[in-house]
Amino acid sequence: MLTLKQITEQTDIVLAGLEKKHFANAKECIDKVIELNNLRKKAQSQLDANLAESKKLAAQIGIAMKAGNKEEAESAKKSVAELKETSKQLEEQMVTAEENITKILLTIPNIPYPEVPEGTCANDNWVVKSNLKECIVGQDTVGNWTCNPQNSEAKVPHWELAKKYNLIDFDLGVKITGAGFPVYIGKGAQLQRALINFFLAEANKSGYTEIMPPTVVNQASGYGTGQLPDKEGQMYHCEVDDLYLIPTAEVPVTNIYRDVILDEKQLPIKNCAYTQCFRREAGSYGKDVRGLNRLHEFSKIEIVRIDTPEHSAQSHKEMLEHVEGLLQKLELPYRILRLCGGDQSFTSAICYDFEVFSEAQQRWLEVSSVSNFDTYQANRLKCRYRKADDKKTTLCHTLNGSALALPRIVAALLENNQTPEGIRIPAALVPYTGFDIIK
Repeated sequence: MLTLKQITEQTDIVLAGLEKKHFANAKECIDKVIELNNLRKKAQSQLDANLAESKKLAAQIGIAMKAGNKEEAESAKKSVAELKETSKQLEEQMVTAEENITKILLTIPNIPYPEVPEGTCANDNWVVKSNLKECIVGQDTVGNWTCNPQNSEAKVPHWELAKKYNLIDFDLGVKITGAGFPVYIGKGAQLQRALINFFLAEANKSGYTEIMPPTVVNQASGYGTGQLPDKEGQMYHCEVDDLYLIPTAEVPVTNIYRDVILDEKQLPIKNCAYTQCFRREAGSYGKDVRGLNRLHEFSKIEIVRIDTPEHSAQSHKEMLEHVEGLLQKLELPYRILRLCGGDQSFTSAICYDFEVFSEAQQRWLEVSSVSNFDTYQANRLKCRYRKADDKKTTLCHTLNGSALALPRIVAALLENNQTPEGIRIPAALVPYTGFDIIK
């Protein structure tokens, strides 16, 4: 969440940032936080004054008692009692103010970096790079791209290919659980496992430490990374135990560092994790969610970094290069988008999406989001670091990205690699699948 220092010392910058994110109640929320903070500071000042006065009176009581001046001592004791009562009320005011400040701060999104473009929706995102030479660029926006991939003969969508080659059974998933829970079979299951191992091996080469975290988290973890209270409707909730199925490994992996003070020498910390991910995706219907386009349960490899403010931009750049390298090795047509303020997540300060082109569907499919959260998550997590020979602590920066999410990667691999002989497997993936074609 935003810090009080940001809000009180950079009020105009915060308001401008919230306007770029199209946060409706920005002025009202910020004004209320400032008002409550002033009330808290006033109560603290009075409390400090009361404490000083109580100490002074205590000394007077001792002197009066020694001098045998009982009346003066009793009067001082009465004043001390009144101050204690007043102090108790002031402490209650401070606690209430702090609780109300936190409640409001939890509802305020992160503010975007200056380089984040203005905009309200996906059509306002900037396309910053693509490996499709035949893309015609009118403007740097999603809506003005026309793509003519070379393999334009591949018109069979992945859900038909999955059925033809007996790779994925969507109907069986409906029988067992419901829509959005496919069953992978034979080479379809092997392809999933191969991609997981490929992505983890590539992360290991890039210096990421593999983590195997729980796939259920408590409420504190959800609040720590910002899924709560913003996305509770998208998360599966185990009500009896008050636990949540994770929407991404970002949640448990980042929460490893909740309430932790790190040494600067430990940074940057680089972790990766493979997990199943669960998202309710309420209200998702139609052709855009057919097949693997949007699932309630799916596999994903996440990369997470904890870093210093000075180095986090470099970390973000390295993460983007890592994800781009994966798509290049998979030989997929891709593009990179810098998200506009209105299309960013609640918690991100800057975010880039990676999309692969779906041959049969003739549209782009998001496969990764790589974000820098600045101190927003760290402030919630109380994740800090200490510089050498410095007693003070500083909030870390947190970053994460998908590297990669499997469903749409599988969809793109099936659709983009159709041949008369079968579905070709990219060379980089063959050592992990054990086969180079699906017949």
